[in-house]
Amino acid sequence: MSELDREHRAAPEEDEIQEIKGALLADKITTLLPAEPICAPETTTVQDAVAAMLKKRQAGVLVVDGDGRLTGIFTERDVLTRVVGRDLDPGRTTLRAVMTPNPEALSPRDRIAYALNRVSVAGYRTIPLVDENRRPIGVVTATDIIRWLTDLFPEAVLNMRPGDEIKRPHEVDAG
Repeated sequence: MSELDREHRAAPEEDEIQEIKGALLADKITTLLPAEPICAPETTTVQDAVAAMLKKRQAGVLVVDGDGRLTGIFTERDVLTRVVGRDLDPGRTTLRAVMTPNPEALSPRDRIAYALNRVSVAGYRTIPLVDENRRPIGVVTATDIIRWLTDLFPEAVLNMRPGDEIKRPHEVDAG
């Protein structure tokens, strides 16, 4: 392969990388189409919170005060570590006793890169989205971010068999 051929083949790969970097640094959280949050007061029982999570197929409940402002978050992880792991009665335990108080929240106008940072660095799986008065307006999850990343290079991800090497979308065949 000549030097010119190598340069020509590298150009699409570099373009793809630049496209991904550009999307990561430019796209806002609204691009992820955040879900409408489940909100509940601190006095809600764990049993009722889990029932709402199951009904709406969401990973958490945003805990709000009387003015509707975010005061805590209760997630699947809390069910395991703070309720079941401590042998608490979900029908008698309130969110106040097992929630994470004053969680970090983002704005839908924040960049996806920052949400990815919080997932990667802080270990969050569920991130509340709030307005300027700290009232919940959405929720974004690690799964939402993964779906968005997959959409950046769908052919390479969706056509990959277990054990395959990562392929460039322009190299993926239809068979």
